[in-house]
Amino acid sequence: MTTTSAFMLNVRLDNVAVVAIDVPGEKVNTLKAEFAAQVRAILKQIRENKALQGVVFISAKADNFIAGADINMIGHCQNAQEAETLARQGQQLMAEIQALPVPVIAAIHGACLGGGLEMALACHRRICTDDVKTVLGLPEVQLGLLPGSGGTQRLPRLVGVSTALDMILTGKQLRARQALKAGLVDDVVPQTILLEAAVELAKKERLAQRTLPVRERILAGPLGRALLFRLVRKKTAQKTQGNYPATERIIDVIETGLAQGSSSGYDAEARAFGELAMTPQSQALRAIFFASTEVKKDPGSDALPGPLNSVGILGGGLMGGGIAWVTACKGGLPVRIKDINTQGINHALKYSWDLLETKVRRRHIKASERDKQLALISGSTDYRGFSHRDLVIEAVFEDLPLKQQMVAEVEQNCAAHTIFASNTSSLPIGDIAANAARPEQVIGLHFFSPVEKMPLVEVIPHASTSAQTIATTVKLAKKQGKTPIVVSDKAGFYVNRILAPYINEAIRMLTEGERVEHIDAALVKFGFPVGPIQLLDEVGIDTGTKIIPVL
Repeated sequence: MTTTSAFMLNVRLDNVAVVAIDVPGEKVNTLKAEFAAQVRAILKQIRENKALQGVVFISAKADNFIAGADINMIGHCQNAQEAETLARQGQQLMAEIQALPVPVIAAIHGACLGGGLEMALACHRRICTDDVKTVLGLPEVQLGLLPGSGGTQRLPRLVGVSTALDMILTGKQLRARQALKAGLVDDVVPQTILLEAAVELAKKERLAQRTLPVRERILAGPLGRALLFRLVRKKTAQKTQGNYPATERIIDVIETGLAQGSSSGYDAEARAFGELAMTPQSQALRAIFFASTEVKKDPGSDALPGPLNSVGILGGGLMGGGIAWVTACKGGLPVRIKDINTQGINHALKYSWDLLETKVRRRHIKASERDKQLALISGSTDYRGFSHRDLVIEAVFEDLPLKQQMVAEVEQNCAAHTIFASNTSSLPIGDIAANAARPEQVIGLHFFSPVEKMPLVEVIPHASTSAQTIATTVKLAKKQGKTPIVVSDKAGFYVNRILAPYINEAIRMLTEGERVEHIDAALVKFGFPVGPIQLLDEVGIDTGTKIIPVL
């Protein structure tokens, strides 16, 4: 066995080379510039071994293939030329993998993203597991970039230009069955037989070429391609308002490759990558990525979290139903919902059923997994089943006396260690805890709507909240798949505090005679997803009038 720091080559008795990827000291595999020499050394050994029948690339990590390239490499580039050179080096390495004289198979389990998928695309075939952790995508656009190691050229030729544009322009991630349907992978197998299935595929002397669907073949022709790119440019411009140069360059580069050939496409890809890396948009998006990554590592406090084995929720409305879903279906925790009537409980259960059924219909999960997750959620119109809950989240109306009553009821009906978390959007947590017997176990946990889509959640301790309560609440938010930020118990907390001046200025402009549509259009053009007046309307004027006095 020949060993390198991140890649291990093992030639099996059946003359199939298995290259295991395991970046030392890291939870996930990421591609770094210094790995190029290691990979080339392995490729040289493979080329020189004339007895080899095939090659399999597989991860030695538990639940990760390759999460992408190390973004820090881009930050080290001083100018566009250096970033372009980085892209060309990646392109060359992928070309060497593709040029191997024997079948090369990517055996994928877990995340296969960015540079990881570009490496898989350079392989001759791809096979992946049916695990929910297996996702494939090119998310570079979310960093203001485009795939720089050949992804813009190989993906359209593999899955068709329409599918490729959709994936690259949105950063969409495909699950195993979706990837199989799209033609991105050639087979989906259980994780237990992934390696052997890949080895068997590698032994095949001739690998049949996949035929694109009729629709993609039509769009690949000059006329179909011209119509498609015209439509895509129009729709993309409407969405981005010209604020995201990466989307325009992605379209240009893919079109260049299809119209002028791969060589021109790779050249355009590298140049665009270098130029985009230096744009303020990419620099800002990468800064957000790094900041978000650091926030996700923050435990909230130095204390150890308390027990977190089950959760209670008060209120089965829109917020309560959403919180129940992320707690049970993402966090894997049993949830008990209390509402004043069975209609509220049924609403919350249907909320989760609808979300899960959509996943089943899209083949993200199996029906058995839907039933298993739904079984974690139960409800009642009283506090039966609440005595052992470690944390209870209230999602009732924005009414201080009502929330104080909820605190008293939870303290009376739940365990002595139970944490009370309020989903208030505006009421001071200190006021909610004012009459509590155990104020140190009262905290704010503010979700945003729709709960299943919005990644941010505010964790709001008041003056007497204990460090353990903070740590436990942050732990719950992370289990729910959220990005928690610990904020002060001040007017508006964080989000509404910075949103208020924005809304106030829009209202001031209204009073000065500006038209609603002009105000909203200007802010959408600037880059906001919706205008301030439309946002206020969607939140509800009644809700706004309750929040404004607090702010």
